[in-house]
Amino acid sequence: MTNKTKVLVTGSNGLLGQKLTDLFLQQPDWDLLATGAGGNRHPVLEGYRYQTLDITDSEGVEQLLMRELPDVVIHTAAMTQVDDCEFKRDECVALNVTAVENLARLSTKLGFHLVHVSTDFIFDGTKPMYKEEDAVNPLSYYGWSKLEGEKRVIEFANSYSILRTVLVYGKVADMSRTNIVLWAHGTLKQQKSANVVTDQFRTPTLAEDLAMGCFLAAAQRAQGIYNIAGKDYMSVIELVERVARFYGYSMDCINRVDSSTLNQPAKRPPITGLDITKAVSTLGYQPHSFEEGLSLLGLEK
Repeated sequence: MTNKTKVLVTGSNGLLGQKLTDLFLQQPDWDLLATGAGGNRHPVLEGYRYQTLDITDSEGVEQLLMRELPDVVIHTAAMTQVDDCEFKRDECVALNVTAVENLARLSTKLGFHLVHVSTDFIFDGTKPMYKEEDAVNPLSYYGWSKLEGEKRVIEFANSYSILRTVLVYGKVADMSRTNIVLWAHGTLKQQKSANVVTDQFRTPTLAEDLAMGCFLAAAQRAQGIYNIAGKDYMSVIELVERVARFYGYSMDCINRVDSSTLNQPAKRPPITGLDITKAVSTLGYQPHSFEEGLSLLGLEK
């Protein structure tokens, strides 16, 4: 019997977490322990193990990791509702900072490689296509908390990959939350009136691509910071237009607005997008185009 690589995934009920389960089920040399809040929401229940885990329970996390002794931990659990983070700051810090520091310390203590997922919201959004070494300046409490999480990983983990991503979209069987592409598809299909911003720019990321980026970083024990995002740079309104064109829907229901009209509690960086050159050249990361991503979603036309 071969020695399999043991991987523990946090947040496995989320969109990325479920895509990681799909991916590891196809990897015979890996042994997956999926963990998440509450019961397992993945439709496939065999070929891996699942354990309920509260990522903010530092003692519980340590006990599980000491028992399992994984080779790699992929940390996807986070508080990602940007506006909620402005109001629920204690909860935000517990999830996005304290829990991350705990994992980083344990990775050094127990000797596992930590893959930590971060965000483009650590930047202030004054230019397109940020590189890994560009200056950070978060505009929101969410962005600040994710940057603090990165700092704790760098300070306390000996072996780590920090993967920054942008506007993740995709579809799983049991979705707890929607995402921009599913929202656009549903809105256009039903021709519901909606406001869409013209002045925010991103590189939307297919969840399957982000999962593959996590896998590549884990398999190579890649050290440092990597941008893992989509290859197509577009405004949010262009994203909706491309969804409309792909599915043959009318844009008549969409009102073009600028961000100032939305009155969102948290400030968003207007222009981001991540330059993925480093991940492509060093990890072998090869994301799908946006239209290829849409076809993989398998939504009805």
